[in-house]
Amino acid sequence: MKHYGLYLGLASVLALTLAACADDASGDGDREVRSGNDQDDSEIVRVDPNPYPSTYTPPPSGLTLIRGATVFDGVGGEFQNTDLLIRDGVIAEIGEGLEAPDDAQVVDAEGRFITPGVVDIHSHLGVYPSPSTNAHSDGNEATDPVTAEVWAEHSVWPQDPGFDAALIGGVTTLHILPGSANLFGGRGVTLRNVPGRTVQSMKFPDAPYTVKMACGENPARVYGGRGRSPATDMGNMAGYRSSWIEASRYRDSWHDYWEQAEDGEDVDPPNRDLELDTLMGVLEGEILVQMHCYRADQMAQVLDMADEFGYQVSAFHHGVEAYKIPDLLAEAGTCAAVWADWGGFKMEAYDSIRENLALTHAGGACAMIHSDSELGIQRLNQEVAKALADGRRMGLDISDADAIAWFTSRPAQALGIFEETGSIETGKRADIVLWSDHPFSSYATADQVFIDGALMYDAEDETRRTVRDFMLGQPGEGDN
Repeated sequence: MKHYGLYLGLASVLALTLAACADDASGDGDREVRSGNDQDDSEIVRVDPNPYPSTYTPPPSGLTLIRGATVFDGVGGEFQNTDLLIRDGVIAEIGEGLEAPDDAQVVDAEGRFITPGVVDIHSHLGVYPSPSTNAHSDGNEATDPVTAEVWAEHSVWPQDPGFDAALIGGVTTLHILPGSANLFGGRGVTLRNVPGRTVQSMKFPDAPYTVKMACGENPARVYGGRGRSPATDMGNMAGYRSSWIEASRYRDSWHDYWEQAEDGEDVDPPNRDLELDTLMGVLEGEILVQMHCYRADQMAQVLDMADEFGYQVSAFHHGVEAYKIPDLLAEAGTCAAVWADWGGFKMEAYDSIRENLALTHAGGACAMIHSDSELGIQRLNQEVAKALADGRRMGLDISDADAIAWFTSRPAQALGIFEETGSIETGKRADIVLWSDHPFSSYATADQVFIDGALMYDAEDETRRTVRDFMLGQPGEGDN
């Protein structure tokens, strides 16, 4: 049987660029520094912002016309009886009654629904893969409160069968984060949900790097339990601030060096520090902060700290009390990535409400769903449906089309990749899900999933499904 699995050596992930939600500071991933002409630039030491570049190439795609669907564009639009033409991996045309080009594959989608591909901003697939064993527990470098030097991509196991299960749920893009044991847990990485032999073949080449931070009980519990700082919220804040002060000095030392070297002076570069390279990237606006934080008061303090040191928080993750501060989030240009109905499992999650996502959105803030779960990632459309229903029950007037953004364009914006994906617009990459029913129906399943215009999953065609090497020959897998 033909499969689009690892054993075929399919290459993996694509390139994108953009900035944090409501912010365009991330740039294109290259650290642009001074460009003087007084000294041969090749002699000046630079900090390579991307020493492990993506090797992703889009899978082969043909010419496809999807005809007669209801299309949610991911940015607030809903269009009935609409056709979608995919050419060369991108969305070429959107409209009614499009003429099928010669050699086009025509899909009759009457009575069905189209959305952009699902984007999960908070996943641990690959770093906590299935099967869940101690040998696979690679997501938390819980050895020091500050481990900004570690990168999640160096722990990602590309054979995790969870990637295949997520694809069946319509997930085309996912952001892999370290865990939340530390104040600074390390860098996150944005992946295309395609098979690959290496993590580089799944990476978005130009997606901004991120850094995972965590506030509240987790770092205080982990390190306080060892009799060291941080043991309290006070210790957490002091730890962040000390690191930002050190990072500011490190950044200044590099800028001083570059300025002097470009002026022709004979100077030595600063000593490299992997931890401070990451934090300097945040201060330079190139690395996006994704921060685990539950309580409203803690999020407000972190926003004050970001002002103090001149950086942007792209999104607070979990944010069970985001509904209390949508105005502060909107003013800061910071998003909230939340669950539909998880809460109450520890004290900082105690004041959770099911209307959180809808209220945060209605209050004017950038809000979205996230999974933080190898199971929840398989049905993020239904998680949004629950959150939307809870908001409507309390009287909030939010359209289906606006809520679709909670699992498409909003996470794409917060990851700095919205220029390329997250909405159905001409010229964007054809990351498309064709649903059997309205995506908020409990009966809806993904009939077809396209990534870069390539049909990566088809519910009716077993040859169009990804299968990781790990699953080959496993009991119960049959011909797979």
